[in-house]
Amino acid sequence: MKVLVINAGSSSLKYQLLDTDTQDVLAKGLCERIGIDGKFTYKAPGKETIDAVDTPMPTHNEAIQAVLNALIDPANGVISSMDEIDAVGHRVVHGGETFNRSVKIDDKVMAAIEECNPLAPLHNPANIIGIKACQALMPNTPMVAVFDTAFHQTMPSVAYTYALPYEYYENDKVRRYGFHGTSHKYVAQRAADMLGKPIESLKLISCHLGNGSSVTAVKNGKSVDTSMGFTPLAGVPMGTRSGDLDAGILEYLMNKHGMDIKEMLNVLNKKSGVQGVSGVSSDFRDLSKAAGEGNKRAALALDMFSYGVKKYIGAYAAAMGGVDAIIFTAGVGENDAGQRMAIASGLEFMGVKMDPDANNVRGHEAIISAIDSKVKVLLIPTNEELMIALDTAALV
Repeated sequence: MKVLVINAGSSSLKYQLLDTDTQDVLAKGLCERIGIDGKFTYKAPGKETIDAVDTPMPTHNEAIQAVLNALIDPANGVISSMDEIDAVGHRVVHGGETFNRSVKIDDKVMAAIEECNPLAPLHNPANIIGIKACQALMPNTPMVAVFDTAFHQTMPSVAYTYALPYEYYENDKVRRYGFHGTSHKYVAQRAADMLGKPIESLKLISCHLGNGSSVTAVKNGKSVDTSMGFTPLAGVPMGTRSGDLDAGILEYLMNKHGMDIKEMLNVLNKKSGVQGVSGVSSDFRDLSKAAGEGNKRAALALDMFSYGVKKYIGAYAAAMGGVDAIIFTAGVGENDAGQRMAIASGLEFMGVKMDPDANNVRGHEAIISAIDSKVKVLLIPTNEELMIALDTAALV
């Protein structure tokens, strides 16, 4: 089955066409600056690459049309007609409590997604625009919504409830939702395959570490706790996000510096994390270089990140009553051997023993713990697009 995967932002759109039978990526690319001047990128094995070419894209409709035109182009395309696209899988950031799995899109589903807009005001409206654009151009093609939050809907109430007046949950749906669910689901399934054990028998801790980072406890194949919360701002320190902090800090800083809540949230989301601590960068490669040159704040930022992830691993091992494997994934998790070693070091008491040589790898699946490690440590590159495509194929 050929599935087109769409990840629509407010002014951008990522896409991949995948063959779910072979799991091959037939083509992929990006539409940028939608509504401004329009830039189009297209890559397909054995075909000419189109790199950020000026393409008029007043709306997402023109962006989707540009994608379809490239896919069926006689010289450079990978399919002969749009009829070969069996389904479209859409990434949707927030499904609230309504969606605990991927679903085929119909009018009722669209209405429910729109009801979740207040929970993800920067993302869900853009996701909806992408869906509507595809529906307009491909009215007879089945569409599926795959939610970042769905995998975490198996969390028990003890994990997702905040210690606030309960009516804020009942009336306003304030609770832990978690994010990166598609990634955590994919790597957990791959971990079970690598270990040769049914996922229903495993206790896993998945560390999705990048500019945005989250740690998830996966017990018997289900998410039972995760570090991000009501928004993606919670959890470990990230590239530019603060992660967990004392909410009283907000009032103190707002009063002292005359900030309103919008300005304060901008600080927490875009000026904090390892960038805020280091004063150097949100890119871990820049931080490692600076730390190596003696920059103490860059070194502190890196140490705070690894310390934060380590604490969550310990907490989730306690919550699950043990752990069989720890998974590292996403940009930092897949490529930064130093961070992986810093996080795993000191966990020997719970059965983790790293192999420095095995850990000296990046970007491909590997067991990076020592042979005699009681808890396995795995490097698994995430593949959210493939997970979306597989979910879509299974539904249609």
